[in-house]
Amino acid sequence: MKLKKFIASATAVTFLSFPITAAPASAAPSESNSLAMAGPGNRIHGADISRWQHPNDQTINFSKMHAAGLQFVMIKASDSRDDADRLAVKYLAADRKGAQAAGIYTGFYHYAMLPDVSSSAELIKDATVQAQKVIWRLGSIGGFNTMDLPYALDLENNCVRVRANHSCAKRASRSAVTIWAKTFMSAIKAKTGRSPIFYSYPTFLESAMLRDKDLAQYPLWLAQYAINPAVPTAQPGLKNIGCYVHSWTTASCSSQWVVWQYTSCGIAPKYGVPGSRVDLNVFRGSQEAFLALASGTWVPDPADLMPRGETSTMVLDYMAASSTDKNIIFSLQVLRPDSSPVVTGDVKFFAGLNELPFTFTQSVVRATSGTWKISLKTDLAGTWNGELRFNDPSETHADVKLPVTFSLTQGAPALPSPTPKPSPKPLPVDTCKNQIRN
Repeated sequence: MKLKKFIASATAVTFLSFPITAAPASAAPSESNSLAMAGPGNRIHGADISRWQHPNDQTINFSKMHAAGLQFVMIKASDSRDDADRLAVKYLAADRKGAQAAGIYTGFYHYAMLPDVSSSAELIKDATVQAQKVIWRLGSIGGFNTMDLPYALDLENNCVRVRANHSCAKRASRSAVTIWAKTFMSAIKAKTGRSPIFYSYPTFLESAMLRDKDLAQYPLWLAQYAINPAVPTAQPGLKNIGCYVHSWTTASCSSQWVVWQYTSCGIAPKYGVPGSRVDLNVFRGSQEAFLALASGTWVPDPADLMPRGETSTMVLDYMAASSTDKNIIFSLQVLRPDSSPVVTGDVKFFAGLNELPFTFTQSVVRATSGTWKISLKTDLAGTWNGELRFNDPSETHADVKLPVTFSLTQGAPALPSPTPKPSPKPLPVDTCKNQIRN
């Protein structure tokens, strides 16, 4: 059975407002100590943090962090995946406030997952939607103040389709990754007036992206470990022989990096961070160059703030159901009032509308922003009723549901799967081997 274009919608009329905040009065750093070149190689020293630096909801002691010589901290503020995004926003406002109150400059970053699409139009649409999430998130904390560094895009994964064993089944092309990144970066710059920062590592920049002169205009935050930044001649972006060739590679075979993440094994307690390890970074350049990166404020207009309970419309593009030996497939979209994809939220199938129990397994795959594919499997033949439900825990978009009915004939029984042999327990791996620990 194949059906097309079933539509359901839900509306709400309340909106969420956010206070516009300035940098804390105590946050204005003195030139003598806040930007001391006290990091490795006589550089400005910093860290980056996320929920992993809050084990058991512990707080970070930013006064201790500043006293240990860190001048800036990049805070994970958003994520393509809604579950990870909720964990990021949980600590964002408090971390920013605490860091700035201690005299530490703050920046933010968005961890991106790319969509499983191929056309340029679809790539541009998805990048625009993820940029909208960043604008709303930045708007929720009042925009940029005088102690904020720009927002950064963390793009280090080009896998767009994953197998059941969690290995990658499909990767985005180099052209697709580049189009997506350029669109995202351009959208953030156009809205905020600040050039966002691009974060990745050398092999990804070389093998997963095209060289592009437009991307090269953005500041690069480069991750490369096992190189000691205290050595005057040390720098990231070089191989044992030659260099990594990408958008930020110079004619002299060096990389035009602005921030270098040189270790993921910083001694966390030393910097007031709960747990055992924290990422550490150095800034390339003078105090004046650092302050230039932090210059320019942006205060959101009301239209830049995340809505609450905005109308959602579900469109069922495709449904296929035939027999119990085949999966039931739903392909659907959830749209905003202007027909653009929703920014947050997820979908599931619910089977609570049947007289008899209906048991099934379910998998949900996000192809791109606002578009999902649901796959069901059951051994029970018959006619079954259910609902496709869109739910947004952030309450940005209104929840919506669409009733569906499908019939299944009895298919051939599945053959029993062989009992897998137990795998030997892997030996522990020292993930900090050869890394700088300071």
